[in-house]
Amino acid sequence: MQDNFLNSSQLTHLNPQGEAQMVDVSGKIATVREAVARGQVRMLPATFAAIEAGNTPKGDVLATAKLAGIMAAKQTSNLIPLCHPLPLQKITVEVTPDIELPGYQIYATVKTKAETGVEMEALTAVSIAALTLYDMAKALEKSIQIESISLVSKTGGKSGDYTNLEF
Repeated sequence: MQDNFLNSSQLTHLNPQGEAQMVDVSGKIATVREAVARGQVRMLPATFAAIEAGNTPKGDVLATAKLAGIMAAKQTSNLIPLCHPLPLQKITVEVTPDIELPGYQIYATVKTKAETGVEMEALTAVSIAALTLYDMAKALEKSIQIESISLVSKTGGKSGDYTNLEF
């Protein structure tokens, strides 16, 4: 095994037999934790113009995408098998026009006071907001691209704070 790979005893989602398990966080102290994720949705200029003008067949694309992202963050543990259900105190989803793409930048911020972090909830919010934007605009364009979904930052927890220096 190469030095840059973890062995199975270092992988928290595997038991000693190598089987998937949910991590036991019952001994951890609940602390305030926050995560920010981002993604982008790229489209043709005509599609972007139609969304910006509110001229789409399915209605308010951006409001629907934001709501979908918020709802998705709350359902993360139902979507990703080993995620803990968490009490989320704050969820924001921002969908910002970016004429340079053309398309939209999507940011999600999720906050809790719990024994484990909310990175997956923020990433899920961005992913589902992007997929909803696609769904709402696919009648205008099938080639819309969802790109660059990633963690921007996280605070709290045993591993400490993290900031992706690319942002």
